[in-house]
Amino acid sequence: MAQYYEGIGRRKESTARVRLVTGSGKFTVNEKEGAIFFPRLGDMDEIMRPFGATGQDARNFDVSVQVSGGGVSGQTEAVRLGIARALVLINHDWTAALRRKGLLTRDARIKERKKPGLKKARKAPTYTKR
Repeated sequence: MAQYYEGIGRRKESTARVRLVTGSGKFTVNEKEGAIFFPRLGDMDEIMRPFGATGQDARNFDVSVQVSGGGVSGQTEAVRLGIARALVLINHDWTAALRRKGLLTRDARIKERKKPGLKKARKAPTYTKR
């Protein structure tokens, strides 16, 4: 089996395990074609941004992704981070270019926990005078 480079990406509740292998440009997510798994307009462009930032052609790599949890936006950004981290393992010199574009920074914002006595994290029950 060929040498692969693995990157883990996380965002909100999503986790993506990305494997890059030099190949013919095949992109699979959870055993489906990438464009079928992410049909929303612009999602595939967002996922492929790390390749553009490093000046690489995505068609030179086979990308295999296992993604779980969260929604479409969280999964998209998790896959993007996983690809960026895997590219750094291939060539450490690409780190500066990826960091400049903000592609190596993990977005740490997650859902705030619900507090006792409140309906959600901050929403209070409706005040009634009588």
